[in-house]
Amino acid sequence: MGIFDAVSALFRGERRSSEQGKQEEELRRAFKTRCSHFRSLLSANKRALATMATLEEAMQGQRLFSMSFVRANCTTLIAAVFNMVRHLDALSGGAYPELLDRLKDIQQKIDCIISPKNEPVSGPLVLPMEAIGIELAHEVGAKMASLGEARQSLGRTIPKGFVITASGFKRFIEANKLQEEINRRMQITDLAKLDAVFALSSSLQQLIITSPVPDDLERAIMEQYEAMADSGPEPRLAVRSSAIGEDAIGTSFAGQYRSELNVTRDSLLDTYKEVVASKYGVTAMTYRVNRGISDDEVPMCVGCLEMIPATAGGVAYSMDPMGREAGVVINSAPGLPGAVVDGSVDVDVFRVSREKPRRILHRHVPLKRFRLECSPDEGVLKRPLDDADASAPSLDDEQILQVAKCALEFEDLYDQPQDVEWAFAPDGGLVVLQSRPLSGMEEALEGACVPEGTVVLAEGGICASPGVGAGPVFVVRRDADMLRFPPGAVLVVEQAHARWAPILNRASALVAEFGGAAGHLASVAREFRAPALFGVENALRLLAAEQEVTVDADARRVLQGRVEEVLAHKREPRVSFAGSPVHAVLAKTVHHIVPLHLLHPESPTFSPAFCETLHDITRFCHEKAVEEMFRMDESLFCGRCGKQLKYKGGKLQYYVVDIENGFCEPVPGKYIEMEQICCPPMHALWEGMIAIPWAGPVGTTARGFLALVAESAGNPDLEVTRASDRMLRNYFLVDREYCNLQASFGYHFCTVEAQAGKADQENYVNFHFKGGAANIARRLMRVNAIADVLAENGFIVEVKEDALSARAEELSAREVLELLLILGYLIIHTRQMDAAMGGEDSRTAFADTLRKGIAQVLTMSVDRS
Repeated sequence: MGIFDAVSALFRGERRSSEQGKQEEELRRAFKTRCSHFRSLLSANKRALATMATLEEAMQGQRLFSMSFVRANCTTLIAAVFNMVRHLDALSGGAYPELLDRLKDIQQKIDCIISPKNEPVSGPLVLPMEAIGIELAHEVGAKMASLGEARQSLGRTIPKGFVITASGFKRFIEANKLQEEINRRMQITDLAKLDAVFALSSSLQQLIITSPVPDDLERAIMEQYEAMADSGPEPRLAVRSSAIGEDAIGTSFAGQYRSELNVTRDSLLDTYKEVVASKYGVTAMTYRVNRGISDDEVPMCVGCLEMIPATAGGVAYSMDPMGREAGVVINSAPGLPGAVVDGSVDVDVFRVSREKPRRILHRHVPLKRFRLECSPDEGVLKRPLDDADASAPSLDDEQILQVAKCALEFEDLYDQPQDVEWAFAPDGGLVVLQSRPLSGMEEALEGACVPEGTVVLAEGGICASPGVGAGPVFVVRRDADMLRFPPGAVLVVEQAHARWAPILNRASALVAEFGGAAGHLASVAREFRAPALFGVENALRLLAAEQEVTVDADARRVLQGRVEEVLAHKREPRVSFAGSPVHAVLAKTVHHIVPLHLLHPESPTFSPAFCETLHDITRFCHEKAVEEMFRMDESLFCGRCGKQLKYKGGKLQYYVVDIENGFCEPVPGKYIEMEQICCPPMHALWEGMIAIPWAGPVGTTARGFLALVAESAGNPDLEVTRASDRMLRNYFLVDREYCNLQASFGYHFCTVEAQAGKADQENYVNFHFKGGAANIARRLMRVNAIADVLAENGFIVEVKEDALSARAEELSAREVLELLLILGYLIIHTRQMDAAMGGEDSRTAFADTLRKGIAQVLTMSVDRS
């Protein structure tokens, strides 16, 4: 060859070398992008599975949640699944275009279930009381519909007035475009946190109160008011809530919404907005959450009724809600009946026989400190009573019998016990103010015998809700105190106001100095089966804060300490979230989320066309992403993406992907040895995996294991350091400071992710574990044993069904590596152990075995170092 040819060849070689370098750089960039998509897909998959586990846990009906919870989790889940689809599309070069269509179709089905039903306004904005009967409950609410029915069917006197209907409410909300903003604020609020509910309540009520009443609704309201004024002097009004669902069977909403008394013409529109805004009061929102009622199902109708300047008023139960004795129970006070229902005063109690001729069976007439009256200006005032009036009964015998007759008429009309609010007008006529089904009926028991020497701290008063409970005393005097109320404490208050209802579901019992069994708080307490003792003189002085007490509402006493002989008669809480309206919505939604139909990747039905749920899509995306990342053909990334791990001469079903600088040097070919990997987190994890050989599950029962997984029980191929055709492909993503393991071991799936760098605040370890071959009870025992061990080693652990998530953050690199040693051991030695779980003893023994193994692994690591 001449010199010219030699120089030409040299230049050609340099050009080829340069071109090869450019190609490798392009491949490196493409590879990093590909790994980034894969890593993001795995992260989205983790979020999706965690959200599914949250929804599955909620389906058990053991926790409270709202529609905001359902919508927020569905939004999170759909976003995560969309990201999985997007990243798979990038990885596969758009190989599955129909997957996005399937996602949109499933999302549409879910939206139809969970989206607010914004039906157009179709009914009248306002209706006069004389046009209202029970058939209009969907427009005026059960409270006003029942009141109208009292006039139509029973000929009872009711106040004149009108109702601003559900259609009127919708018109107000639509005109001010409020619903979308309300939904947004509720969705970003954790309604399980009372401080967050207080903040949300304030913002939503302010939003409503500052919104104008639309012109057409204002005209309709004022026309009805003027029609009332035509027949006499300008009337004062009682503006009362009548929300859809209020006063329904089992959900009284007693005292949860606002009512305003003695309202003038000038204040009518502002008062209407205040009552509408009370839909988002703290008490109302927490009540709906506790009873599983969606915000969308409660349009706020408002009754505007002529104010009755009552000489006496109160509440009558057609049956004793505590079932102690037969008869109609009447609670009465002089003046307006508000003093009876708000628990602010001791009230007269009369019991009347149900059979004719009716007789007054019992009278309880305590001293009454004041009476409620209409103020000359607006609103109401408390007028002190002189000694004679304070000790006098608020009703004469004839009036007592009139009220009893009225209550029994309502019971006959609706064929169920009733709670009737009433008042006597100045002319002596009996006026019905409302009637609703009597909720929370529960038979009170005789007080249990207590051991000799038991100290009685307080006694007397009225059993407002039967039952017994114990806990430390916690005195609540203002709203801020509710934020600190500890679960299981005994709630002690001065007055039995409905404002304390938000913490009833956390209280073991309730004691109040003032209040009666007819009050709103008593009604809610009976609904929730919260023992309540009202009218206990000097309760705040006698019951010291944090003192452990036992409340025996049946025997009307408070005892020192926990008295187990009394607590043996404790009732279980009535409220179960399963079957509630919100739970029913979740059940319909979960049908499109959780079921998994794509089980076998080799099946012809493992395709986007057969994805029926979000779980199917996540399963498909994960499987295909793994295939795309680790296909071992002659594609662009062959030999550059996943390197198959070799250990002691064997080829393992582990593949290692170098995200960036995770290999000590470029590794040619398809295989890699541990010595060629420069990733301390992976080395620590691997060291834990191989430290103690796995010999298969021990202590396995025939029912728990052999019947389920006999085929693989003694299979040595499942040993981590052996080559196997049976093990699913597992993979590590690594760089110098980061490691991510996605792996299936036998019948469970786990993920380990860790960062071990120089900045402690950026270091973390995440661990996720789910699945198994045994039944759910055995899987739960295994996962809870693992949770106990991880918590002891510094992890923050959360368990939902058979899914476990654990994390540790802000660690030194050394601490990260130590935790990875532990996790390496755990993921190998927890395989198939669910089948060995036969009871609490086996769970305890399993946890002890893990503890001993971890101690051994850590000792071995120290010895090697």
